Amino acid sequence: MAVNDDEAQVLDQWSNRLAQALQILDLKVDHELLLDLARKSAGNVIHAAAPVTTFLVGYAAGLDAGTGSAGTREASSAAVEKAAGVAFQLCEDGPDGGPASRGWADTGQ
Repeated sequence: MAVNDDEAQVLDQWSNRLAQALQILDLKVDHELLLDLARKSAGNVIHAAAPVTTFLVGYAAGLDAGTGSAGTREASSAAVEKAAGVAFQLCEDGPDGGPASRGWADTGQ
């Protein structure tokens, strides 16, 4: 999902303000990745899947990268890429397909 230059600037400023208010220091948000993920999940599942998908990717990335000063910028970026990759793959399967449609049978859970 592309945004024009003015929207990109507003989005960048908003992300910085929100991260600061949430006391998340030194965070670089990959807006294009998140917007693309939101677009794909909204289009392949349902519109409401967009915010839920991006939230869950962020949450999973936070767990994977560590919390607070334990995680580095590189670890955070890698964790977001990893979680987004899983979400993109699941989006390809649509709302009813993919490994989750079979429950936990094929996982280590």
